[in-house]
Amino acid sequence: MNPFSRQDGELLAENVRLNDIADNVGTPVYVYSKGYFESRYRALEAALAPLDARICYAVKANSNLSVLRCFQVLGAGFDIVSGGELQRVLAAGGRPETVVFSGVGKSEAEMDFALKLGIGCFNVESDQELDRLSRRAALLGRVAPVSVRVNPNVDARTHPYISTGLKTSKFGVPAAEAEAMYQRASADPALEVTGIDCHIGSQIASAEPLLEALDSLLELASRLKSQGIGLRHLDLGGGLGVRYNDEPDFDLDTYGEALKHKLRGSGLQLVLEPGRYLVANGGVLLTRVEYLKPAAEDGRSFAIVDAGMNDLIRPALYQAWHGIEPVNPAAEDARRDHWDIVGPVCESGDFLAHDRDLALAPGDLLAVGSAGAYGMVQSSNYNSRPRPAEVMVENGRFRLIRRRENSRELLALEKDLDG
Repeated sequence: MNPFSRQDGELLAENVRLNDIADNVGTPVYVYSKGYFESRYRALEAALAPLDARICYAVKANSNLSVLRCFQVLGAGFDIVSGGELQRVLAAGGRPETVVFSGVGKSEAEMDFALKLGIGCFNVESDQELDRLSRRAALLGRVAPVSVRVNPNVDARTHPYISTGLKTSKFGVPAAEAEAMYQRASADPALEVTGIDCHIGSQIASAEPLLEALDSLLELASRLKSQGIGLRHLDLGGGLGVRYNDEPDFDLDTYGEALKHKLRGSGLQLVLEPGRYLVANGGVLLTRVEYLKPAAEDGRSFAIVDAGMNDLIRPALYQAWHGIEPVNPAAEDARRDHWDIVGPVCESGDFLAHDRDLALAPGDLLAVGSAGAYGMVQSSNYNSRPRPAEVMVENGRFRLIRRRENSRELLALEKDLDG
């Protein structure tokens, strides 16, 4: 499903005019397609059938409460990496027992909160974390369900900032260390061994590295079983790649068939933690052209828009590519050039795109594509700029799901130095 299409030359979202959204809500604004989110979830669900599989949406990709509620209604569990994300899951109607808690730096307060709620599993990433979780569980009179995140030293063949399965990564532990951790956990009355876990990175283009990691986990699970340590689930993480520019679509059907073949007879429930795959191409960031600065001799041409790196940091952080297109047909006074699309933030690294062949005029409304994942969640108030609004499109209508911040709210938490 492509929720963004043109009618009479104008870009729409599920047949809703993006112009109407910008006129009503202002810019910059994130716009999401609920229909797209639902279709992606159902496609993944179908590819895994009839496996015993549980899809846990990765909250860090897009944590808006309405987005979480969409997946909760579809039957998803949730993958979280902080106590704040757990609060969001609860606020969206998610059940604690459907939650897996990942991340390398869980605090005592976060552990206590999750233990009291009775979450589904803690994905433990170090010896010291296992010790802390045991102490907190014993203190609270609880038994913590645990899975060890194994670092299989598999190259996900993606950007180094989002490759997490190599031995140089801060995430997870080597298989030999994980085996010793399982032996300790199985003998600890405050811990219950429930599964095995890995996540080798994001934006993975093909199934091969994921299946290589799966083989590593199955080998370790077999060794544990021979020692009397049984597992109930195998968590293969997320990381399925999406198309931003000219990348091939991830072959979901082939991946599903390979998973069924490798897990047949294992007795293990499969857990997947997709985030970007479900939401990235279901969102756009709308921004308006403020000024045009055509190139001087041997210079560059700049289109200065009202969205900056504080609104969408991925291009500056990862050198990420996002498609950008005018919402409306080119005006008569539009100037065609190779434009750098840049924002108002006072940094040379403040850009959304370089060298885009576009016909633009001041005031044009632009749609920055593939903005449903790691857009709003990574936004900031740098330069004291309010973060954008968010809108959900559904059944031919749109609704505001997060209003824009105002300047008073940006100051509300600060105290008078003389007070």
